Amino acid sequence: MIRRRTILAASAATLAAPAFVHGQGTINIRMAHSLSTTEPAHLAALFFAKNVLERSNGRVRIEVFPGEQLGSGKDVNEMIRAGANVMNVTDFGYLADFVPDAGIINGPYLVQRHDQFGKLFASDWYKDLDRRIQQAGFRLIMAGGFFGARHMIADKPIRTPADTAGLTVRVPPNTMWLETFKAMGARPATVQWSEVYNALSQGVVQAAEAPYGSLWGARLHEVKKVISTTAHFIATTTWPINNGYFSRLPREVQDMLIEEGAKGGAEQTRLTNAMEEDFIARFKAAGATIVTDVDLAAFQRATVPVYAAFPRWTPNLHQTVSRILAS
Repeated sequence: MIRRRTILAASAATLAAPAFVHGQGTINIRMAHSLSTTEPAHLAALFFAKNVLERSNGRVRIEVFPGEQLGSGKDVNEMIRAGANVMNVTDFGYLADFVPDAGIINGPYLVQRHDQFGKLFASDWYKDLDRRIQQAGFRLIMAGGFFGARHMIADKPIRTPADTAGLTVRVPPNTMWLETFKAMGARPATVQWSEVYNALSQGVVQAAEAPYGSLWGARLHEVKKVISTTAHFIATTTWPINNGYFSRLPREVQDMLIEEGAKGGAEQTRLTNAMEEDFIARFKAAGATIVTDVDLAAFQRATVPVYAAFPRWTPNLHQTVSRILAS
């Protein structure tokens, strides 16, 4: 663990040093993610980078690194916290490593549609959460861009929790995923996203889960042919940067990044919605089956205990968030 932290700190220092600029020089920021270049989240990151470059007249350059080129999502978040001038495409489940309450936004069946999150992000509760995220060392350049409903891919249909009983399912190294799939009766196994294809093909895991775009981008339909629309998470992404680094940027650059980040999140949401039917058509053309007669109510009932599995959450957090969403 000490060696890993030393490597992360050294990486953060290397990334931060060349781009720490107070004056009129070029500001270089790396933007990392674990995804393929065909996915809406990557395309939205490129959209953001292009807009920032043009609006700043070339002064602020965002370079996008897909496919875990800068490390796993978890490691990149550690680099950010250590001070690197790097952004990440991540989610609130991962930010829960630093601010536990953030994890509830990634909870199972919390909402049925992405637009329902609007009430939550506009609430005083979220404003306080954002303040705590900043205190933990992160500034969210974008929060809440739609990543897609997450579905399961396996070699059999998954219609009820009984179909997941004993099934070894790949999940990221994230407590919310682990608890959710335990509640479904599955055996969650943590595997890095870049290794999921091999893990499925070699039988290390029997199933995986992700939005359509990520399933297609990782070519998982080549090894498993049945996608079941469990929609267990309505997934959103965030783009954090180190809060200290951000606060030392010129004010006009700060404002520009936040404003263009909001546009980038809206573009990700637009692309995710616009590309869904195309991804479905691609899967069917490639010989995959899309199972839509899933008993979502049964899965929702099965995962209710997940919300009691986080002792570090603020008391009654689930009830508080549910009231905001229902208001």
